[in-house]
Amino acid sequence: MFDPALRDAAQASKAWPFEEARKLVARVQRTGQKDVLFETGYGPSGLPHIGTFGEVARTTMVRHAFRVLTNDEIPTRLLAFSDDMDGFRKVPDNVPNRDMLAGHLGKPLTEVPDPFGEYDSFAAHNNARLRRFLDGFGFEYEFASSTEYYRSGRFDAALLHMLRNLDAVQKIMLASLREERAATYSPFLPIHPRTRVVMQVPLTGVDPEKGLIDWTDPATGEAFQTPVTGGHAKLQWKPDWAMRWYALNVDYEMAGKDLIDSVKLSSRIVKALGKEPPEGFNYELFLDQNGEKISKSKGNGLTIDSWLTYASPESLAFFMFPSPTAAKKLHLDVIPRAADDYQRFLEAYLRQEWKERLGNPVWHLHSGEPPPPETLSHQGETTGAVSFGMLLNLAGVANTDNPAVLWGFLKRYAPGASPQTHPRLDRLVQYACAYFRDFEAPEKRYRAPDDTERAALEQISALLEGLPKDASAEAIQTALYDVARPIPRYQDLKAKGATPERPGVSNDFFGMLYAVLLGSERGPRLGSFIQLYGIEETRTLIARALAGDLLKAA
Repeated sequence: MFDPALRDAAQASKAWPFEEARKLVARVQRTGQKDVLFETGYGPSGLPHIGTFGEVARTTMVRHAFRVLTNDEIPTRLLAFSDDMDGFRKVPDNVPNRDMLAGHLGKPLTEVPDPFGEYDSFAAHNNARLRRFLDGFGFEYEFASSTEYYRSGRFDAALLHMLRNLDAVQKIMLASLREERAATYSPFLPIHPRTRVVMQVPLTGVDPEKGLIDWTDPATGEAFQTPVTGGHAKLQWKPDWAMRWYALNVDYEMAGKDLIDSVKLSSRIVKALGKEPPEGFNYELFLDQNGEKISKSKGNGLTIDSWLTYASPESLAFFMFPSPTAAKKLHLDVIPRAADDYQRFLEAYLRQEWKERLGNPVWHLHSGEPPPPETLSHQGETTGAVSFGMLLNLAGVANTDNPAVLWGFLKRYAPGASPQTHPRLDRLVQYACAYFRDFEAPEKRYRAPDDTERAALEQISALLEGLPKDASAEAIQTALYDVARPIPRYQDLKAKGATPERPGVSNDFFGMLYAVLLGSERGPRLGSFIQLYGIEETRTLIARALAGDLLKAA
């Protein structure tokens, strides 16, 4: 049972998981069904990438929204289905033993050896990696293997039904194919009894009552008769998708925008078989840094393991939430912002009413129970946790990937904090150190200040010397503005509230400080950074920049 105030807010929420869940509420009201099955699909032809995880995460969000809307009175299940009986079409670029794999092209993925030598098959290896991550994040799901379902007979009744309706299925499929492809197309793909290859061959005969198909090996001319049941044959993937919806009574499945036409065809097929296609929507694709679609076989974009080396699972789920119908570039540069945005929304959650909470991504990715944010105590005042970006800059000025060094700064800023009292902050420190080591440190590019910049840096150092050691971040930020305002190159008369007597300060001023002091194009709010790093330490950093020491160390 859910809080009535929560349920009232959910009924009106415009958050996309609720919009999707309302489709299912209407479906239940229309059909009178007593349970709901959510499904996600995975093709284990390559190592799992983040897009695969995203489908499970987003579907979980819709599932939870549905539970709230129905007061958890309709049982739900989430099936993570692996198409591991598909034929192995292409050797991925990002795996070992590629020559060995090339000798198994065409076979079901569960019959292709694991190139890593860890599991019974390549499919088993990739399935295990996906499940390990889903389990680690705590998703509630059931895993299903296409091979197991075909071989165990769970699909037999649906396969025989499709064979009896072969003409209707063919009519739908042939209209979508080019003439040459249509001439030899068959929805049923027999598994060669000797080579074990998934055969793309036309059928020479069909016996719907006995569940048999006839075909000829094009290489040898040998004729075969194969049962469509028991895993001796499988379906082409669009009819396969429809058959699965039919056999399992799937109520909800989302898919990428590249599959819009496939969803339409599979939906028509399942209707021809006598059932209703599932609800769902088409999400936009993830792109790599070059704007190309992420591919499991290419191995471009980020892997799940890569993200988790540098940021938390929660930040990854957060990245999945906003605007699922808009394309997202998925590469290493997005990690710091995702980590900080997650923390920012988590800190805002407790201050919000239900209406705002249901639009907050953290409510959805934590299934309605986001953890309380960690806070720090600085000079008797409670502040939010330190950001990922701030930690990266601390690592940069200290030129370290040692978490203990960063904790030295943190403990001075907030004496009561430690890895034991702030475990999430400790993980963030470790992530930031790893990210700095692998990506920030090699890219640092300090530059020498010109005469105007040198004079500004000397003024900043002098002003900082006059501030108390416990000066607030706002006082430090104000001092920086006071240095920049009189300098013509940094004046911004278009800034809000700017006047000729009191001009605004352009971003060029802070860009100069980032480049000269941090060796970076971007950086943190400097008042907060200096407060954390230390006033004397910042004056020392400025002195090193003026002496050219930072250039020498780079």
